[in-house]
Amino acid sequence: MMQLFLSPVDVWLFRDGRPFDANSDHRANSLFPPYPSVMQGVIRSHQLVVKGVALHDPDEIKRQVGTVDDYGNLRLCGPFLARWENEQLTRYFPVPTDVWVNEKTKQFEQLKLSELDPKIVTSIPQVPMKNGQPAPLKLLVTAHESKPTKDSPGEWLNQDQLVKCLQGNAVSATKTSDLFVRETRFGIKRNDATRTTEEGALYEAEFIRPCKNVGLYVEVEGYSGWAERGVMRIGGEGRGAAYEKITAPALPSLKIELPAQFKVYFATPTYFKNGWLPESWSKFFDGEVKLVAAAVNRYESIGGFDWTKKGADAQKPARRCVPAGSVYYFESNGTAKLKNNVLEMNAIADEGAQIGFGQIFIQEVNHV
Repeated sequence: MMQLFLSPVDVWLFRDGRPFDANSDHRANSLFPPYPSVMQGVIRSHQLVVKGVALHDPDEIKRQVGTVDDYGNLRLCGPFLARWENEQLTRYFPVPTDVWVNEKTKQFEQLKLSELDPKIVTSIPQVPMKNGQPAPLKLLVTAHESKPTKDSPGEWLNQDQLVKCLQGNAVSATKTSDLFVRETRFGIKRNDATRTTEEGALYEAEFIRPCKNVGLYVEVEGYSGWAERGVMRIGGEGRGAAYEKITAPALPSLKIELPAQFKVYFATPTYFKNGWLPESWSKFFDGEVKLVAAAVNRYESIGGFDWTKKGADAQKPARRCVPAGSVYYFESNGTAKLKNNVLEMNAIADEGAQIGFGQIFIQEVNHV
């Protein structure tokens, strides 16, 4: 396995899933960290450079890195926002959605699970069903004497803070501005034939400028031959990234046995075929497992561009994904286990686990 740290040569551009063609939109928003689907393209493209593959040889490209739908031997974990601190690499993750901001302490505190009135359950769409009846759900609420506020003390937790937060401890967070800033730049479309600008074709693009010592961390399996350090193209406009192989502390490993009450935190976006729910939880768990609560932010639309096609067919269909930071609460009879596919990929996703979608942390819940 290669552990890579990517730092910017200049600014970066990672567009969201909206089309940015002529007459479709005038602004390109940037996402950071980029989606795993973006990173797989970056890594696979550089693998072709490492192997010296000619881009007009589709058979050799397929042999080396697979196809659009087949990733071959590639396995990715990440990308995660990371920063060098006292010669140690620290990974950062989105604040979990099952917390609230205490107005007095300005810290994130854990929401509490509370029983949901059965009369209310019947009016909620997409509630998991059991024997034709709505399954019992629980609400995530603050304490009665608490006074929550919308002001956020930060958007990111380092790995140690995240683990403490998932365990139910109050934590402080890091502001986005301490890790990266957004820069808006304007441009105008040019006619290459006449070398003139086109009237009414003004556009703006949002770029990402990571702060000092900040970059992206990604784990790569299945590829070899990379130098210890190098430069690669990344994101929109083919911007540059300097990469280096590093040795960083491992992410928390998953245990096959699951506690009677636990929650799953998604460190990267995940795709479920039924919106915020998978086709079946039995795809990921052995034994009886019941979802009792979930804290999910608004969906993210993840699409892309297929360079092997032209015109309207080149735009990949956008999929609605569960965003990173989402938390799902489960109960079991204490004998449930994780299936091998989850243990191997460290992920829960109907599709895309191989390239980094649905990366998870699992924490026992003791305050139900």
